[in-house]
Amino acid sequence: MRISADENIPLLTSFFSEFGPIRQFTGRSVNRDDLLETDVLLVRSVTRVDENLLAGTPVKFVGTATIGTDHIDLEYLKRAGIGFASAPGCNAQAVVDYVLSALSVLVDARDQRFADLVVGIVGVGNVGACLRRRLEEMGVKVLAVDPFKTEAEVGELTTLDEVLTADVVTLHTPLTTEGDHPTWHLINAERLAQMKPDACLINTCRGPVVDNQALKSHLAALSEFEAILDVWENEPELDLELMQRCLIATPHIAGYSLDGKMNGTEIIYRAVCEFLGLPIRRKLGQFLPEPGVKRVNFTDQVPVHQALRTAIRAAYEVRVDDGMMRTAMRRASSRKAAFDQLRRDYPLRRDIPTMRVGVPAKCQDLHDVLAAAGFDVRTK
Repeated sequence: MRISADENIPLLTSFFSEFGPIRQFTGRSVNRDDLLETDVLLVRSVTRVDENLLAGTPVKFVGTATIGTDHIDLEYLKRAGIGFASAPGCNAQAVVDYVLSALSVLVDARDQRFADLVVGIVGVGNVGACLRRRLEEMGVKVLAVDPFKTEAEVGELTTLDEVLTADVVTLHTPLTTEGDHPTWHLINAERLAQMKPDACLINTCRGPVVDNQALKSHLAALSEFEAILDVWENEPELDLELMQRCLIATPHIAGYSLDGKMNGTEIIYRAVCEFLGLPIRRKLGQFLPEPGVKRVNFTDQVPVHQALRTAIRAAYEVRVDDGMMRTAMRRASSRKAAFDQLRRDYPLRRDIPTMRVGVPAKCQDLHDVLAAAGFDVRTK
């Protein structure tokens, strides 16, 4: 079985070497000629998989180690009889960690606490549902909308108009251009005008869900409005003026925790095994390294809101990625190359639940809020 795979998929050899030789490629550069001796193609979101790429190749199965599938022509794969699998939910926790870290920066900048916020969630799938659960358990009021979910599935739902009245609006939808509820430019000039003048918009799903030109104009007109963007229209090209106006700007890495990426690899490995009728011999637990920061301890002298922000940033400090992005974009002779290099060379990052937090037994409020945020809390 001949495999071609994006070089940014982790643990390729560990999971897939049993099937046969693995040829690695750069995600944006792969072409049809590269696949003339390929049976299984494994990609991430930067590779467009369609008839132009696959026609005339022996590819029998395509796996994407990502939640989204807008880069895959699913209709063509179906017509061509090519097997397919994605990795829904693989990096949901990583994206939630990103949003929590971003919110910690926002509340600090505004001298607030998490519980002061009303957060609107657009899209209550794997990521949105996990984020909602975390925030509500942390005492944050949440407004949520998703036309494809029912309240029996995800809890109370409201309208997009209502969600746009929140202090923070965070987007967790696929990118679609057709159907009853297309998401391309879902957040446009008109909907930005519906938001509070001092609101914050967070986008970690797909760049074109937000009209970037409209957002840039909105930020220029309203000095108190904030934007936190991990995804951009026309990636890997970047609108530097928009980036400079953002409170936080990162290079499409919200879901790039090691756990999230490895989960994606394991999911498509299992799918390949099922497609080939082979037993599953590899498990993710065999390969996960120790977290960089394993434990944080607090005393009974730390305020609960301060401990929460400290623990979140110990697990993941989004401002580091923001700083690296701004420096790379400012110095780069090619912004496209710099954007892709930031993603390719992204440092080790583990999910919040891998961090153990020690708190005094008498600090029940502190225990509860840290556990709500997802930490492995231990009393001492």
